[in-house]
Amino acid sequence: MATNEEQLARLKAFNASIQGSDPDLDVERADRSPVIRETGGSPGVVDRQIQRESIILRRERPVLAIQGNKPRLVDMRDRAESEVWEPILKQANDLLERANRAVGRIDLEGGRLDWVGTGWLVGENLVVTNRHVAEEFTRRKGDGFVFRTGMDGPIAAGVDFLQEIDNQDTLLFSLVKPVHIESEPGPDLALFEVELTSGDERLTLPIELAATPFAAQHVATIGYPAYDSRIPELDLMKRIFDGIYDKKRLAPGAVTRVQDINLLHNCTTLGGNSGSVVLDLNSGQALGLHFSGSFLKTNYAVRSDIVRKIISDVRSGRKRLEAATPTRVSAVNDGSVSSVVRNSSSVSLTIPLKVTVSVDVGNPATSRQPARIPAPAVDDAYIAGDEAVVADYEDRKGYQADFLGRKFAVALPEVRGPAADILEFPSKNGPETVLRYEHFSVVMSRSRRMCFFSAVNIDGKLSKKNGRAGWKWDPRIPKSQQIMNECYGNPPRFSRGHMTRREDPGWGPSKTARRGNEDSMHVTNTTPQMQKFNSPIWLALEDHALDHAREDKMRISVFTGPYLRDDDPEKFEVRIPRAFWKVIAFVHDETGELCATGYEMNQEKTFASDKEYVFGDFVSPQLATSVQVTIASIERRSGIRFDKLARLDPLLGAEEGVGAEGIELDTLEQIRFLR
Repeated sequence: MATNEEQLARLKAFNASIQGSDPDLDVERADRSPVIRETGGSPGVVDRQIQRESIILRRERPVLAIQGNKPRLVDMRDRAESEVWEPILKQANDLLERANRAVGRIDLEGGRLDWVGTGWLVGENLVVTNRHVAEEFTRRKGDGFVFRTGMDGPIAAGVDFLQEIDNQDTLLFSLVKPVHIESEPGPDLALFEVELTSGDERLTLPIELAATPFAAQHVATIGYPAYDSRIPELDLMKRIFDGIYDKKRLAPGAVTRVQDINLLHNCTTLGGNSGSVVLDLNSGQALGLHFSGSFLKTNYAVRSDIVRKIISDVRSGRKRLEAATPTRVSAVNDGSVSSVVRNSSSVSLTIPLKVTVSVDVGNPATSRQPARIPAPAVDDAYIAGDEAVVADYEDRKGYQADFLGRKFAVALPEVRGPAADILEFPSKNGPETVLRYEHFSVVMSRSRRMCFFSAVNIDGKLSKKNGRAGWKWDPRIPKSQQIMNECYGNPPRFSRGHMTRREDPGWGPSKTARRGNEDSMHVTNTTPQMQKFNSPIWLALEDHALDHAREDKMRISVFTGPYLRDDDPEKFEVRIPRAFWKVIAFVHDETGELCATGYEMNQEKTFASDKEYVFGDFVSPQLATSVQVTIASIERRSGIRFDKLARLDPLLGAEEGVGAEGIELDTLEQIRFLR
C-alpha cells in the first residue's frame, strides 16, 4: 500500500499531466480548486491535500454511472461538479445513448470467472474485445478456435448490454463463435459472432470505427471497471468508483497520442475495462479499442483503423478465418436473470455480481509428462511443418557492424562470461559461435539453450509488412540446444518472447524482407516471457528511436537479450530469465553523431506472485515496467560488452532526474537520447 505522501505525489503528477491539455478545464481548476493554507507535512495536511487532488481528478476525469443507456450527470453535481464536462456530455447525449446500447459485459457460465471484460458491436452480429479477454474462455483447435471446456462442458459465453447500477434487468446475447483472435505480438484484439436475437430484443446498431484516429480532446471510454487489488492506492480507487464495480460506466478524457498501432488516452479505467470502446464525443465514432493501462499514468488502445483493417481482412479472406465450428452454446434472456442454455438441455443459473478470482498454477508433478502438456497458446500455434537445412543459410550475412556508416561502426557485442558456455557449431569455415540470419545475428548459451543476445540492423525507410510465418528449428545446431515446446503454452506456461522483433529484419526488396521476417521466427531468437508481458513502451522503443535517427538514413542497430543468472527460477525444466535488456544505437538527427541508450524490463514480479489473476492487462506500476538505464550497468549485469557504446550513453555522468534504478518510462517522450 502506498504511503499518503506517495499517493499525493502520484495524484499531483497525474493531475498535472492533464493540466493544459484542455484550456477550459485548466481555467475551471484555477477558479474552483480549494486552497490548502497550512504548511508542513503533518498527516492532517497531507490528507486534506489528497482530498483536494482527488476532487480535481474526479472533476477532470470523472467516472459516471450509465442508467437507461445515458450517463448519470447528477453524479458530477453531487460529488465534484464540472461546468466543463457536463455541457460536453449533454451535447453528445444522442451519440452516447447509441454507443452505450452497443457496449456489453462479457459473461461466462462454466468458467473460473463469472465475467471477463468488455465487448462492443463493431459490425452486424460482430463483437470486438481483447485477445487476452478471449483467451480466458477460448483456445486454438486446428486452424480455428473453440470454447474451452469448463466445469460442466464447453464454457458458455454471452454479452450483456445492460448490467447497469441500480438496474436488475439484463440484455444477454450469445457469443456463438470465435471469428478471429489476433495472434501475439499483433494487436490485442478478438472478434466474435453474436446471436442476432435475445427474446423479443434485437441487436442495436454497431459503433462506427473512425477511418483515421487522432489526438482528441474530448473522448470517453464505455465499459465495466472491476475491482483491482494490485493497484497501490486502493482507498483512492474506492473513492473514485464509490466502491461499486462490475457495472457499466462512462469515463471522459482525452486521446493524448497516436502511435503506429496504438493510441494513448487518460480516461479513468480499471481491469474490467479491457475491451472498452474509446469514443470520440464529437462524431460518435470509435477511435480505439482499450486494452491496458497503468493507474494514474496512461492507458493504451488499439487504433480504430487497425481494427477496421483486421475486420476487412477477415471478411475478405485476406486474413485466414480462424474459426473452427465449436460446440454450439446459446445464451438467452428471461427478462430478470441471466440464463444459459447449452444445446437442448435446459441448464440455467443466475450470474452473481461479485467476482470470484482464482489462479490455476498447474501441477509441477504432472507438467513434466508430455501427454499432459496443455494446448498451445495463441502465439504458439505457428509450428513450422517443413524444416530447413544448413545449406539454406549459406547466404545469410547477419548483423553488419558498419550498417550505420564506417565512421560509426559498432561491433557485435562480446560475451565475457565463461567461454565454454558459448555454443559453437560446425561450418565449412570451421567452428563458429554466431548464427547469422537475414539482417540479424544470434549468439547462444549452451547451458541455458537460449540466446545471450540477438543483434539486428533496421532500415526504417525500407521496412515492409509481412505475414507471420511458423516457428522454426535452426538446423545448424542440435535440437537439444533449442527450446521449442517445453515451457511454452497456455498459462501457467510462458509465451515465446522475440528478442529481435518480428518486423525489425523485414526490410529491403520484397524477397529479402520476407526472409528477414521468417528468420525472426527461429526459436533461437526467443526466450520465455510471461503471457502478455511486453509493455507497450518496450515494444515501441525501436520505432521511437527511428523517429530520432538521421532523416536521410533512418537506420538503427538494436541489441536485445535476457539477463541469465544462476539463481533464475526453474519452471517446466527450463530456467526462466527474470529480466531483459535492450541497447539501441543510431546516428542522431540533430547532432549527426552516434548515440546509444540502454533499457531494462523485469518480469520477476509477474511470475513471483501467483496469488491472484484479475482479468485485463491493467497492471500496477511495479509490473512490466520499462526503465532507461546506463549501458554500463547492463554490461555489469549481463557480462556482455557493447564495444564503445557505454561511453556514448546520455545517462553517463547524468545526475538530475536519474536515480540508481534509472528512469522509469511512463511515456516514450521521457527517453534521453542526448546528454
